[in-house]
Amino acid sequence: MSNVRKRWLALGIACVVCGLMGQVSASSVALEVKTIASGLEHPWSLAHLPDGTMLVTERPGRMQRVDRAGRLREVVGVPKVAAVGQGGLLDVVLAPDFEQTQELFFSYAEPRDGGNGTSVARARLDGDRLVDVTVIFRQMPTVDSPGHFGSRLVFARDGTLFVTLGERQLKHFTIRAQDLESHFGKIVRIRRDGSVPPDNPFVDVPGARPEIWSYGHRNVQGAALHPQTGELWITEHGPKGGDELNLVRPGANYGWPLVTYGVAYNGDRIGVGTERPGIDKPKKYWVPSIATSGLTFYNGDRFPSWRGNLFVGGLYGVLVRLELDGDRVVAEETLLRELRERIRDVREGPDGYLYVLTDSPRGRILRLEPKE
Repeated sequence: MSNVRKRWLALGIACVVCGLMGQVSASSVALEVKTIASGLEHPWSLAHLPDGTMLVTERPGRMQRVDRAGRLREVVGVPKVAAVGQGGLLDVVLAPDFEQTQELFFSYAEPRDGGNGTSVARARLDGDRLVDVTVIFRQMPTVDSPGHFGSRLVFARDGTLFVTLGERQLKHFTIRAQDLESHFGKIVRIRRDGSVPPDNPFVDVPGARPEIWSYGHRNVQGAALHPQTGELWITEHGPKGGDELNLVRPGANYGWPLVTYGVAYNGDRIGVGTERPGIDKPKKYWVPSIATSGLTFYNGDRFPSWRGNLFVGGLYGVLVRLELDGDRVVAEETLLRELRERIRDVREGPDGYLYVLTDSPRGRILRLEPKE
C-alpha cells in the first residue's frame, strides 16, 4: 500500500461542517452521498493531494484548496483565463512524481490576441501558491470562439501527457477536426516540457502537427487510463444525441463531423451517417445525450462489485456506471438522478470512495459511500 493511500485511510475527510447529503438507492449498491465541501463556483476538476486535501478548479479562474473539514483556501498564481461561454480554468492533474517535485499541470482557456484557445501550463505548488508557472502547450490556431475547449489531462504510463481538445464549436471550424494541420478536435500527446515524443503517429507526416495522437473528435471532456491495459478511454459530447465512449488508438480517426449518431440542434442530418470505412466506431453511444463529462475507472476496495467499472459523469444530471468485458460495454446503470444536479467530474479517491463534482454557481464535492 502506498504512503499516499495509507495517509488517506488514516486521515479521511471529516464531514463535520457539511454533513450527510442523503441516501440514494441504486439497483446494484445502496449509496450514501455526503457533501464534503460546497460554495464552489462552477467547479470543473478535482485532484487529491497526498496530505488529504484536494485541489478544485473553478471555471471563472480560481483554484481552491479544500481541507479535511471542507474549508476553501484560494491558491494564488493562476494565470488570467478567458472565462467566456464554456471557457475558463479547466482540468488539473498532479505529476506522477508530485511527492518529490510538487509539480502539477492544468489546462485553461487562454485569452490571446485575436481570440482564445486551450493552453496547458506546468507549475509547482508551494503551500497555497503556484510558482514557476510555464505554458507548455497552446492549441493552434487562435480563434475567437466561446465553446468546445476540451480539455482533460491524463498521464500515460510512460510519463507522457495526453491533452484532449475540442473543435471550437463554430460551424466553419468544425470540419478542421478532420485535418492534421490544426489542433482542432484532436487529442495530443506531449512530454512534460511540451516537446513531442518521437513515436507520435504523425511525426513524419508532412504538414501534420506532430503533437497529434488521434483526430476527428468533437469535444472530449472525459478521459481516463484503463488500470490494467494502460489504454486511453474518452467520452465526448455529440451534437443533439450521439455522445460517445471511445477507446483511443494512435493515429485513429473518430469521425467528427463526417460520422455521428446525433443530429444538428435544428434536426438536420450531419455528415454521411453513423459509419464510414477508416473511422473507428465508439464502444458506446448515447441517444438522447447525457452530456458526458468526467470519466474514471474504479479500482478501489470500498465497492468490490464495481472494481473495473467505468464511471461517466453527465451534465444532464446523471452518473453512469458501465461494466466492461474486455473493450465491450456489457451493462449500464444510471446513478444519482435523484439529485438533479449537473455532474462535472468523477474521481476515485485514495481512500477508495468515489468523489463527484456538481457544476453550478454553488457547486459541491460529493463523496459516494456504500450504505452500511
